[in-house]
Amino acid sequence: MTTDASSISRRLATIPRKYRRYRAWAAARRIPGGVRAPAFRELVQRIDRGPLHDCPPVELLIDGDDAFRTMMLAMDAAQDEVLLETYIMRDDRLGQAVQEALLRAAARGVRVCVLADAVGSLGTGNAFWDHLERHGVTVRLFQRLWHHPLEALRRDHRKLLVVDREIAFTGGMNIGEEYGSSVVTRGATAWRDTFIRVGGSVALELAAVFAEGWDRARGEPLPALEYVSWSEGIVVPPWTSSTAYAPRALTARVRKQWARRRDKRGGRHVVRPEVEPPTDRAVLVLDPRPGRGQNEMLSVLSALIGGARERLWITTPYFAPPSRALTLLLSAARRGVDVRLLLPGEQTDMPIVRHAAHGAYAPLLKQGVRIYEYQRATLHAKTLVVDGSVSMVGSSNLDFRSFWLNAECNVLLFDDECGATLERSFRNDLQHSVEITAAAWRTRGIGHRLLDRTARALRWAL
Repeated sequence: MTTDASSISRRLATIPRKYRRYRAWAAARRIPGGVRAPAFRELVQRIDRGPLHDCPPVELLIDGDDAFRTMMLAMDAAQDEVLLETYIMRDDRLGQAVQEALLRAAARGVRVCVLADAVGSLGTGNAFWDHLERHGVTVRLFQRLWHHPLEALRRDHRKLLVVDREIAFTGGMNIGEEYGSSVVTRGATAWRDTFIRVGGSVALELAAVFAEGWDRARGEPLPALEYVSWSEGIVVPPWTSSTAYAPRALTARVRKQWARRRDKRGGRHVVRPEVEPPTDRAVLVLDPRPGRGQNEMLSVLSALIGGARERLWITTPYFAPPSRALTLLLSAARRGVDVRLLLPGEQTDMPIVRHAAHGAYAPLLKQGVRIYEYQRATLHAKTLVVDGSVSMVGSSNLDFRSFWLNAECNVLLFDDECGATLERSFRNDLQHSVEITAAAWRTRGIGHRLLDRTARALRWAL
């Protein structure tokens, strides 16, 4: 039996939004070949309604020291524009090194914009931002409490660097010494995280992702960059002849976001971007934020679980998903998929969330899900790889905050080479991890069990 992704997407459009993720899982289950099939790629694209980009070679950056060295070299080579977005930007040694790279770019006449979350970067003093502003860098802090007091819980959790709209970096690393340290040389004092470097038209779309948060933080519109404002609809800044950006993918993105806004308001207008011919290497940007894209993100994750046929390997520092997500993971394990979770060990910045994860261990272990706790450093990477073929790298955790309260950014890669690299990285991390067995798990003490149950019950508030 073959499955036509176009017909599936039409059926999905008739289903209430909160139920589409379950139907997306079922649709992916019916696709012969799972995530490797062209029909799966079309299904995911039509769920998200975003452009599918040709994927130039990507670079996975799994060591903080290497990642920030590469990013600062890119900033030093910038000719027109540097866009930096982060949840945390510290005024420490790494933060000052990034600050100096931004100032060097501004001194060359490059347009430099910095967007940091007002709560995530609360510990960074005004002197740090003022120094940037005095030397030509435009700074905005996302959702200061007096700007949007009723939306204080909604934060900008994205981590983005876009240079000249041609090169982009995204993933889980904030700007602070712990993120930029090398696990190899610093061991337990470092944080294990993952970033990715991409190019081509996907970098332009990631610039539009930046522009959305920039608009919310009251930044001036960026030239030649269309995006959908949080409140004003489609924004079309004036075109500048000094830039030569290809607008095709961006136009599809704007149509996608505007369709989502119409859907949310109850409108019946639906825009379905033209599906591009499948390629061997492709990228889809998944960028949910409060009020837009969250159900699509959950539907794509559900489809990835449903499309898994051999392996589903997940790395996440904060594992507190809804019960339905656990049900989907359990169903994958029951049908023979090698489901593995790499989660934090005792070195964690959020012990309560670790206990929330522990509250789900017993049913997962019972159904054959393999769980590992990382011991070498503090785990902060957020990656997923399915059948060594489809990968996701980004800022989203598997918890309620990422699903419903945060603006996030992830890239979904249809690329066997990238999948193989992520799988090698995953196996290497397992060498520095302890596997949790069902027998050992049953021996934990009563105090541990009570904390697990309490944290699991409160997972929606963590």
